[in-house]
Amino acid sequence: MNNKKLPRYIAVAILLGIVVGWLCNTYAGSADAAKQIAGYFSLVTDIFLRMIKMIIAPLVFATLVAGISSLGNSGSVGRIGLRSMIWFVSASVFSLALGMLLVNLFQPGAHLNLSVESGQAVSSVAVNAGDFSLKTFISHVFPRSIAEAMANNEILQIVVFSLFFGLALAFVKQRGNTRIGELVDELAKVMFRITDYVMMFAPAGVFAALAAAVTTQGIGLLFDYGKLIGQFYLGILLLWLALFAVGYGFLGRPVFTLGKLIREPVLLAFSTASSESAYPKTIDALEKFGAPKRVSSFVLPLGYSFNLDGSMMYQAFAIMFIAQAYNIELSFTQQVLILLTLMVTSKGMAGVARASVVVVAATLPMFHLPEAGLLLILAIDQFLDMGRTATNVVGNSIATAVIADLERRHEDAPTPVEPALKPATHA
Repeated sequence: MNNKKLPRYIAVAILLGIVVGWLCNTYAGSADAAKQIAGYFSLVTDIFLRMIKMIIAPLVFATLVAGISSLGNSGSVGRIGLRSMIWFVSASVFSLALGMLLVNLFQPGAHLNLSVESGQAVSSVAVNAGDFSLKTFISHVFPRSIAEAMANNEILQIVVFSLFFGLALAFVKQRGNTRIGELVDELAKVMFRITDYVMMFAPAGVFAALAAAVTTQGIGLLFDYGKLIGQFYLGILLLWLALFAVGYGFLGRPVFTLGKLIREPVLLAFSTASSESAYPKTIDALEKFGAPKRVSSFVLPLGYSFNLDGSMMYQAFAIMFIAQAYNIELSFTQQVLILLTLMVTSKGMAGVARASVVVVAATLPMFHLPEAGLLLILAIDQFLDMGRTATNVVGNSIATAVIADLERRHEDAPTPVEPALKPATHA
């Protein structure tokens, strides 16, 4: 398949998926029949996502190790890592604050006037969120086994191991042994080729994902929750504008070229609601933009764990929507505390299924908000997930491009020259 035509095929698959899902939902006859039909669609999506997950671990390992070993010294790694974390934290705070501002302005949950009934069902996601804590996350960052980390696609654990491996490889290469480095470079090339093969199935996976969602939920769901969905996507649009504005401040007009290059991975992330599906194409787009692999292969995996701008906004919307739906007033101080709590707990989202929902479920009881309110969000989570996932890809792409540009400027900066000693003067 021509890679230039892939975004067009994906766009067609999105429209066909919605239409076919609507037809299946209309003529299924019953909810059980609709679920059964959706199950066949989901099988195609599962196969596609399994193929994506199949390549993620070796691709992250190969590109990250090659990138770190080519940086040459730990000073470069530390400098890039520090710049990355400053960007990630700043972007997370801005995304949460913007989400809080918009949801207070729009009041999407107002006038629902729901009441908390004793014995009302609580989502299983909320129950499973009890073990989700910062302590658990920190201990989980460090792998017990690289084989286990790769088997479970634990991106952050793979990053930690690759960091050690890359630094050790850089040391060995300085001693003249380049064979392992060459093997890692070749492995990266092979994985990119496999990625091209897997991407040929992307339109089918996209079609099936949307068809399954609309078959079970019905297209009417988009209209029933239209106010919340519309306001959330307006917030996403404003966040995109802010991200590109900051990117323009660092990169200038080339940031718009980057926007064109990442259309395909963003569209893929949006339609499948999976950041993993967009990772290989995002790396490829950044390389075409001019970001060195040694930088992009280091920053991008970190961003997948720490720089989730769309998820930040989603969490702010979800928490405040639930509070408004149950007529629970939250003071400014409480909202600031919620913002700070989400900032901390969200950093453990990497590798957790429906991670943003889990974070919301873990945060609700901390502020005495009804956990049953999560059921309101779960009904449309698929459609919100598409927007927040695409935004995560946009945010990470701009962050990586900016950090790569800052690193280039640092390398191009002239080395300060020691002033020549003045000749001694004698009285």
